[in-house]
Amino acid sequence: MRRNTITMTKRCFVRIVSFSIALILAFALMALEQRGKASNSQLRMQNTYMRAVEDLSLSLDNIKTTLNKGLYTNSPAMMTQLSGKLWSEAANAKAALSQLPMEELKLEQTYKFLSQVGNYSQSLSKKFGQGETLTDEEKNNLKTLYGYAEDLSGKMWQVEKKIEDGDLTLYDLSGAANNTNVQNVTEGFTDFEEGFSDYPTLIYDGPFSDHILERSPLMLKGKSEITQDQALQKAFTASGEENLSVTGEEGGKMPSYVFENQNTTVSVTKQGGFFSYMLKYRPVENPQLGASDALKRAEKYLEMLGIDEVEETYYEINNGVCIYNFAGEQNDVVLYTDLIKVGVALDNGEIMSFDARGYITNHTVRKLGRPALSEEEAESRLSDGLTVFEDNLCVIPTDGLNERYCYEFYCVDSEGRQLLIYLNADTGEEEQILLLKIGNNGRLTV
Repeated sequence: MRRNTITMTKRCFVRIVSFSIALILAFALMALEQRGKASNSQLRMQNTYMRAVEDLSLSLDNIKTTLNKGLYTNSPAMMTQLSGKLWSEAANAKAALSQLPMEELKLEQTYKFLSQVGNYSQSLSKKFGQGETLTDEEKNNLKTLYGYAEDLSGKMWQVEKKIEDGDLTLYDLSGAANNTNVQNVTEGFTDFEEGFSDYPTLIYDGPFSDHILERSPLMLKGKSEITQDQALQKAFTASGEENLSVTGEEGGKMPSYVFENQNTTVSVTKQGGFFSYMLKYRPVENPQLGASDALKRAEKYLEMLGIDEVEETYYEINNGVCIYNFAGEQNDVVLYTDLIKVGVALDNGEIMSFDARGYITNHTVRKLGRPALSEEEAESRLSDGLTVFEDNLCVIPTDGLNERYCYEFYCVDSEGRQLLIYLNADTGEEEQILLLKIGNNGRLTV
C-alpha cells in the first residue's frame, strides 16, 4: 500500500506541474492578448488623433488663405464664393477638433473663432449682395480674423511637426490614453452644413491647377489613328532615348501607346500621334544651373518639338529639377487653360519630364473679340489700396469645364503683398484672386 501511495503521489505531482505550466502559459497568453489589444487600441487612438491634427492644420491653413483673399475682394460674387469656403472649412475644422483632447491642447478659443469666421463672412456676403460696400471697421475686422487665423495655423503646423519628429506624442496632448472626459469638450457644438470640401493649398501650374481632363481632348478631334511603330518613332524623337519598347496602352479620354526603357516612360496619343508625357527616373545631384538656365533649356526643347505660341508662367524647383509651366498664347492673350509642363535637371540641363495633357485637352483657336470693358474701366473696379504693376488679357478655366475671358492684374498692396486678380473682361466681375508666393524654390500661387 505504501508503495502504491508513493507511486500515486509522484503521478499527482507530475500532473500538478503539468497543469501549473499549462495554467501559466494560459495566463501568459491572456496577458499578451490583453497587451496586444491595449497596444492596438492605443495605436488606433494615436492614428485618430494624428488624422485630426492633420485635418485641423489643413483647414486652418485654408481659412487663413481665404481670409487673406477676402481682404482684396470688391464684388458680391467673389465675397459669396469666399464666404462659402470659409463656412465649409470652419465645419471641417470643427469636425477635427471634436476628435482631439481640447483642454490639453489649449485650443478652447478655436470654436469661438471658427463660429465668428463662418458667421461674419456670411453677413458680409449678404451686405455685398444688397449693393453696399465694406466699411473701414469691417475691413479691419477681416484683418483681425486673418491675423488670428495665421497665428493659429502656425501653431498647429508646429504641433504636427513636433509629432512627426517624435518630440511630442499625442498622449502628451491627451494626458492619458484612458481619459474619459475627452469627448466632453465637444458638448454643445454641432457641425455646420456641408459646402465645398476640397481646396488646394499650393498650385504649381501657373495661376491655376491641372485642368479637368474629363472632356474629350479638343486636339484629337478628327485626327486619324497612327500605328504603334509610328508612335514609337515619335517617342524616340521626343525623349532622345533608345531601347524603348511598348509596355501597354492607356484608355480613357486620351487613348495612348506607352513606351519604356530602364529609366524612362513615354506616352504618345493614338489619335494624331501627339507627344503626351514623359518621365525620366534618376537622382539629380550637385545642381549647377539656375532657374533662368532651366528656362532656356525648356524653351529650346519646346522649339525642337515644334511647339510655339506659348508663354512661360510659373516654376517650381524640387529635388534638383526645375519644372516650368507654359501657357498657350493667341494674339497676346494668355491661355491659362492650355498648359504644358517641362522639367529640367539642374545638374546637366537634361529634360527630365514633359506633360502636355492639359494642352492637348484644351488647345483650340478661340474667338476672342474686343472686351466690353476697357483696361481702365476694369482696373477701376479693383479694391482700394492696390497698386497695379502689370496687366494683360487672358483666358482662365472655371470649375465647371468652362472658360472666362479676363483681365489679369498683377497687384501689390500697401504692405507689399503680391497678388493676381482676374476680372471678367465683359462684366467686370471678379472671377479669381490668387496670392503670389515667390522664393528661392519657385514662383507659386495660393
